[in-house]
Amino acid sequence: MPLEPPRADDLVGRVAVVTGASRGIGRACALALARLGVNVVCAAKTAETSTSTNLPGSVRAVAAECDAVAAEGAEALACVMNLLDERSIVTCVETTVKTYGRLDILINNASALWWQDIVDTPMKKYDLITSINARGSFAMTQACLPHMLRGGFGRVVTMSPPITTAVGAFAGKTAYCISKFGMTMCALGAAAEGRGRGVTGNSLWPATVIESLAAINFKLGDKSQWRKATILADA
Repeated sequence: MPLEPPRADDLVGRVAVVTGASRGIGRACALALARLGVNVVCAAKTAETSTSTNLPGSVRAVAAECDAVAAEGAEALACVMNLLDERSIVTCVETTVKTYGRLDILINNASALWWQDIVDTPMKKYDLITSINARGSFAMTQACLPHMLRGGFGRVVTMSPPITTAVGAFAGKTAYCISKFGMTMCALGAAAEGRGRGVTGNSLWPATVIESLAAINFKLGDKSQWRKATILADA
């Protein structure tokens, strides 16, 4: 028999933290959760929309969008947070629990992109993407897990790929793969440590490039093959 899709009221009243929520996939996920009655903490480093950069969007603007579509009395909270700053991660989680009294869902979405050969990857760039992607997701998961385990319910979702040893997957993306596989391992670790305690860990990864400012700015392949961010939010 086919599995029944989860009911919307299964998540009503839950609390989710979405990193990188100021635009793209993070924004789409935040809005999808709000429509299901989830209290959403929109976490990202962009506090206000700026016209001086090529990265529009802000956590405050997305939180307002979430409030506009929220179901079942759910609310959104804007949290300015930098994954390179451990203190800001801890503060975000503490603020979430203080505001809502719980923390049920973490979407590790925030990520830095870098598709270049090993010889064309400065160590500063390597340090940056691994600090944001692998280390940042680990720090977020570490901060959120105790609250999930205490409440007997937790969902850790990372926007990262299945781990592979296929040589071709690394061509021009070695540093990126290292950082993104680290995110996947955070989900696997949460699943292993949460087993039998109501906490799960999963990764989501699209078959094609998702249309985003990163895809546009880095000119990632044929635009006709891109999918919308909502495909991941739906998943």
